[in-house]
Amino acid sequence: MRMLVFFDLPVVTKTDRRAYTVFRRFLLNDGYDMIQFSVYGRILNGNDAEQKHMKRLLTNLPPEGSVRVLTVTEKQFASMKLLVGMPLFQEKKVNAAQIALF
Repeated sequence: MRMLVFFDLPVVTKTDRRAYTVFRRFLLNDGYDMIQFSVYGRILNGNDAEQKHMKRLLTNLPPEGSVRVLTVTEKQFASMKLLVGMPLFQEKKVNAAQIALF
């Protein structure tokens, strides 16, 4: 499974920029990879991991802005099509059998 986090946060004031930076660093430290600007995703190992990371997200939400979460299966994620641009290194094609979760 994959958990995708979409966010749109204000960066007008210094406090807003700090909240954005803290939230983005939380995502990176928690194992999320940037898919594109303001869209981050991570691999999950089942429903228990989904609940765990959802709780972690809820405790680290910024005070303002919009944050959304979508959980999809690996098959659904793999069917995503890149229309313009080049794939990132993290998006290299990998079969589901090649994924090793620890």
